Amino acid sequence: MGRKLQISLLSLVFVTIVGAVLVYWWDSTYKSTIAEGVTIGGVDVGGLEEAAARSQVRTNLVAPLEKTLKVTYGKEDFELTAKELNVRTDIDGMVDEALAVSQEGGLPGRTWRAVSGEEVVHSIEPKLDYSSDEVDHFVNHISNVIDSDPVDATVEPSLGELQPVSAQSGLKVDEDKLRRKVELALLDPATRKMKAEVDEVKPEVTTAELAEKYPTYIIVDRSNFTLTLYNDLKLAKSYTVAIGAVGFETPAGEYSIASKEVDPVWNVPDSAWAGSLAGQAIPPGPENPLEARWMGIYDGAGIHGTDDVSSLGSAASHGCVRMAVTDVIDLYDRVDVGTPIYIA
Repeated sequence: MGRKLQISLLSLVFVTIVGAVLVYWWDSTYKSTIAEGVTIGGVDVGGLEEAAARSQVRTNLVAPLEKTLKVTYGKEDFELTAKELNVRTDIDGMVDEALAVSQEGGLPGRTWRAVSGEEVVHSIEPKLDYSSDEVDHFVNHISNVIDSDPVDATVEPSLGELQPVSAQSGLKVDEDKLRRKVELALLDPATRKMKAEVDEVKPEVTTAELAEKYPTYIIVDRSNFTLTLYNDLKLAKSYTVAIGAVGFETPAGEYSIASKEVDPVWNVPDSAWAGSLAGQAIPPGPENPLEARWMGIYDGAGIHGTDDVSSLGSAASHGCVRMAVTDVIDLYDRVDVGTPIYIA
């Protein structure tokens, strides 16, 4: 081997050694520096040393994350503070992870990135601890304030008319969705305000379905001795009736037709006014005052026909609603068991 070749080889070895030492020295000086392209919770910490990175994270991530979280619905505002949540952030842990990511690839990889200008594209999620129970309490509180039950459409009977009452939809907070939104917002400094997810709860009986629910309805006006029948919430027909005499008042309130019978048997109440017939079952005939039809209402009281038409328009019965025979037959054919009846 010629002397010149030896000198060249020795020079190459020397340069290589010196270069390696310089690379090692350079790399060691950057062990506390975060690689370009690394972010923590969206905060760029590339090229920063530990202390500077901590300061950057504290200012641009932790401080915003500790701001009050607000949930709105309509004019309602609900606030959740970092103090209530007992928020705790691990700044050191996040910076340490950024430094560890920066060291990946070994010396050759770090050297290549330095020479080529290649960045480490890596995003570190915020390390945040908080009270899950407090989040649950917050979401439950919002639900308790906003939630409302739906109201079915119904009717409001009175002496004058049968008044429809419109349905009302209810509200229900989607607690699972809201909880997820709150938990995601806790990790996002840009999101400190959000809307509650609220679903409309429809009633079982809508206003449009009201007539279908009440195809027939009866109102007995004791003061005017009238029975009024409504079909599909509209006045169908009115009849003159007799009601219970003083001491035997026809029971006021809301009931329904409990039973129907053609040529009914009279099960005589075991009462003093019934005399010798008390407790007996009287078949159709002269001694049975329940003429033609029977529509039971409540506790022995009902609607029936009578031959004593002179009593109609007065308080004359022992609690029942009396009708002319032709009228009771007509009404009987128009109503079913379950038809609501309001006695005022």
